Order: sequence, then C-alpha cells, then structure tokens
Amino acid sequence: MLGDAPVLAMIPAADLARAKAYYTDTLGLKLVEETPEDVTFESGGIRFGMYETPSGGQAAHTLASFKVADLDGEMSALRARGITFEEYDFPGLKTENGVAVGSDGLRAAWFKDCEGNILCVAERPTK
Repeated sequence: MLGDAPVLAMIPAADLARAKAYYTDTLGLKLVEETPEDVTFESGGIRFGMYETPSGGQAAHTLASFKVADLDGEMSALRARGITFEEYDFPGLKTENGVAVGSDGLRAAWFKDCEGNILCVAERPTK
C-alpha cells in the first residue's frame, strides 16, 4: 500500500513565480524541477513542491519546518535577508524575540513566506 510510496508535501502559492524567486533567492533553496503547474525544491536532501492556487497562503498553521543546528545563526541570516519572525502568545506557546522554547528544550521560530504561508525553523537540543 502507501507505506512504500514516497510522499511529496505541497505548499500552495497565490503567485508561483514570486514564490519560486522567494524560495530560491531569499531562503536559498535548490530548485530541482519545474513545470508550468508546479516547482520542486530540495532542502537537506528532502524534496517538497509548490503549486499555484488562489487559496495560497491562507492556512493558519505551520506548513513546513526546517530542522537546523543553530537556530540563532539561522534567524540572524534570515533577518539579514528581510525575514520578520512572528510573535505568539497562546496557551502553551509564547515566543520571546521570535523564539519559543518547549518543555523538551526544542527551540523554534516562525515566519511567513511571500505568500503568507507559515514556516518554522527549529533546533532540537543535543543529547
């Protein structure tokens, strides 16, 4: 069944050309495939796609999370490229200077891409 089938996560974009430029130029991701209907990027050996739809950027939840070794360094580099990190204050989730710390030591920060999609960068504590 599906347990042996590769999965390709898809992120919606209201403007695919704008999103392609943002993900390659601003986030520094590698574009590995492009058709008139979608694009595929690679990050850390994992691939994901983007497709154009009028409902792009309307999800109110995290669509992708990048696992990083140095959250502070990544945030600094992303801020230098114009990224603004979100601040949250919900029950069980409060950010300080864009960073939330979980009970297990996970540190995470969220930002919105050019389409309004919520993305995360997260650092797991070393064991």
